[in-house]
Amino acid sequence: MENQEKDNFWLWIGALIVGTIVLVVLFKARENEVSGWQSGAAQEAAKEVDAQISKQKSK
Repeated sequence: MENQEKDNFWLWIGALIVGTIVLVVLFKARENEVSGWQSGAAQEAAKEVDAQISKQKSK
């Protein structure tokens, strides 16, 4: 009986770790979606800033 309880303990720990990783990935994907990173808005802004910096350096 004790061996079965020990096995179940590690199954619960493994399930908790996997569940936590899945939730982190889902929330990160949602954060990127809301922030506009995947829609290209953030990349556009970054390109524009880089262009302005290059323009200032060339003066």
